[in-house]
Amino acid sequence: MLEWINAFLLGRTVPFCLLAGGVFFLIYLKGYPFRRPGAMLRAMTRKPPGEGISPFRAVTLALAGTLGVGNIVGVAGAVMMGGAGAIFWMWVSALAAMILKYAEIVLAVGHRRTAPDGHRFGGAYYYMKDFFSVRKLPRFGAAVGGIFAVLCILDAFSMGCVVQINAVSRSFLGVMGVPTWVTGAVIAVITYLVIVRGTHGIAAVTEKLVPLMTLVYLILSAAVIVICRDRIGGVFGFFTSRAVRFGTMRGLISNEAGCGTAPTAHASANTDSPAEQGFWGIFEVFVDTILLCTVSALVLLLGYDSVKGYAPDGMLMSIRAYSRVLGGWSEYVIAFAVLFFGFATLVCWANYGAECVHFLSGKPVFRKMYLILFAGFVWLGSVVAPESVWTLADLSIGLMTLLNVTMLFLMRREIRDGTACYFSVRFSRKSSGEETRHTRESRSRARAEVTDIRYRCTITFL
Repeated sequence: MLEWINAFLLGRTVPFCLLAGGVFFLIYLKGYPFRRPGAMLRAMTRKPPGEGISPFRAVTLALAGTLGVGNIVGVAGAVMMGGAGAIFWMWVSALAAMILKYAEIVLAVGHRRTAPDGHRFGGAYYYMKDFFSVRKLPRFGAAVGGIFAVLCILDAFSMGCVVQINAVSRSFLGVMGVPTWVTGAVIAVITYLVIVRGTHGIAAVTEKLVPLMTLVYLILSAAVIVICRDRIGGVFGFFTSRAVRFGTMRGLISNEAGCGTAPTAHASANTDSPAEQGFWGIFEVFVDTILLCTVSALVLLLGYDSVKGYAPDGMLMSIRAYSRVLGGWSEYVIAFAVLFFGFATLVCWANYGAECVHFLSGKPVFRKMYLILFAGFVWLGSVVAPESVWTLADLSIGLMTLLNVTMLFLMRREIRDGTACYFSVRFSRKSSGEETRHTRESRSRARAEVTDIRYRCTITFL
């Protein structure tokens, strides 16, 4: 029964909702912020005010959640099932994903909270709660946010923990013969030591780990592509129905746009502009789908005839695709790349789950119990088969996505007004330096809305 529901959710409903939602917001926001790429670049290079988690550190934390083994194993599955054209449809889905990621981050930053010690936190469950609270439905809003938080915790244990560590332990077993339980035990201890430090400690690790592992993986992939460059022209075929289905789904699920997880990381950023942090969400999708998913797929396609015998084990297929060109040493590099990808995802999803537990109950004891349980699942996931876990992961991520995309649509005016105010305040000025009437009105509305949102959030938090 659950498998049929998952097939319906992830095979039809979720991809349609994500693509339709992306197209809707592209039109609704009149192409912003893509119409001002220069403004995005300037905002992303601006030094953040004060102390705290920088916008870049926040995006590396979010990338840690998306740049998991799915960028390797998941892409291998998409190529096996959808063929070469899956790459093209990954690119198409990325455009829709970028605007959805931008929209949910704008809401998350606008509805985040500030703790007594000054650190900021938030997530999709907070803007869900606030939306209904201001409409005099506080209990319903708390219930909706609570349901989302519970689904996110389930996904943290399944997709964010068991699936990731299982892929890591299998890669070390296949390449170096290390028993899975040994890999699981070592990573479980290291994971716990990192996640008990909270968001700041996790972000400090991902800030260094994510750029490093991304660079190494891109260099290795580029080497394979350059060596086999004469074969690139024959690997593409764009318009088969299977390519559309699996390419679109792989891209959307890989970057997690629309499912409401990344807002938890971005809400902690030290920024006063929801739109500017939303730009980092667009960058996040670019790195995940346009860069990493693309190079993973190209490497597989260039050596597909030699590695297809390892199917359906996407991990071994990917590892052999590199070693057949670069030699056996590359298998060890890929194994460690999988380790870093998986570990970064582990600690990021541990943080997502911890924030959800805090939303459901602010008592520190529950957070401590969750972190211990999560570390235990890290070891358990290394020794058990993940097939049954995928059912739970697919169900939770599917329901989260449907709930979050619905909320994005309901809160579309807030997303539009925040975007319009940001660009008009900074760019709609006369040559003499005087503001236009529209700009002054936009500034007044923006201040009024921000004040109202902060007031509501403060009352709700207290």
